[in-house]
Amino acid sequence: MTETSVAEGAAAVESSPFRLRMKGFRKRLRRNWVLLCFMIPAVVVTFLFCYLPIYGVLIAFQDFMPGDSILSDTTIWIGWNNFERFFSDYQFWPLMLNTFLLCIIGFVIGFPLPIIVALMLNAMKSKRGAKVLQTIFNAPHFISLVVMVGMLYLFFGRYGLVNNIAEALGGERFSYFLSENAFRPMYILSSNWQDFGWSAIIYIAALSNVDPEQHEAAVIDGASRFQRILHIDFPAISTIVSVMLIMSIGGLMGVGYEKVLLMQTDGNLAKSEIIATYVYKKGLTGVPDQGYATAIGLFNSVINVVLLVIANTTSKKFSENSLW
Repeated sequence: MTETSVAEGAAAVESSPFRLRMKGFRKRLRRNWVLLCFMIPAVVVTFLFCYLPIYGVLIAFQDFMPGDSILSDTTIWIGWNNFERFFSDYQFWPLMLNTFLLCIIGFVIGFPLPIIVALMLNAMKSKRGAKVLQTIFNAPHFISLVVMVGMLYLFFGRYGLVNNIAEALGGERFSYFLSENAFRPMYILSSNWQDFGWSAIIYIAALSNVDPEQHEAAVIDGASRFQRILHIDFPAISTIVSVMLIMSIGGLMGVGYEKVLLMQTDGNLAKSEIIATYVYKKGLTGVPDQGYATAIGLFNSVINVVLLVIANTTSKKFSENSLW
């Protein structure tokens, strides 16, 4: 083998795609090592509190009792028995229906609302007025769930403000918290009222990057305010809207149990009992059946993952926006 051929072979190895990628990686690492150091605490905390406890889902496949070891010689493995119990439970379909309706109605109302609010605030001529309205819209986000439900009782309880007004006008008192038909409207509307202003912040931040010259040119061309919103502002946030839509669909069945549990009464139980509250009651109250509760929670998480994959795949197919 000649020296020329050896040199060519060495040059080919040096310029291989893998070596080029590694060279670029090392260069980025040297350039950004300070930023990576700042990320270490967040990565450690996420690993300790989000990834490390994942091994606990193993009890979904065990006959587990509080105090038992998750992995030991005495562990009783029962396979898919806990899942089969849930699927054959008479509450399975009511739980699925209640959870799905609560989430999907809240999503249909709550997802476009922050976008509309952000576009409205950005289109206002008075920026000071927009700041005041934004502060008013953001304020409910900082009200705790307990205080929020207390406010609902003050307004819609049997002796609340709404009933006092109704009685003063000649009507009869009606306890909304004992009515199963009133549970979903109260929960969904109060949740959206509490969160829409805070959720609009990300869209307002994206709209701040829109070049004002585009609006000036559109005004010269005779475009109305609505046309400018439709053709300038909305395209500027379309990518963020797509990403937020995918993430929202991925967490569609992930409604928390705290507020539902606070609003739950014997009168509205038929429509307020959802998967999250059922898991809480089975896993932490009465005689705990933590293996069964974990199986239900794992099933709910799998549904969310499937929805996330479907939403991301669909978005990637019809547009250039996706999470991966």
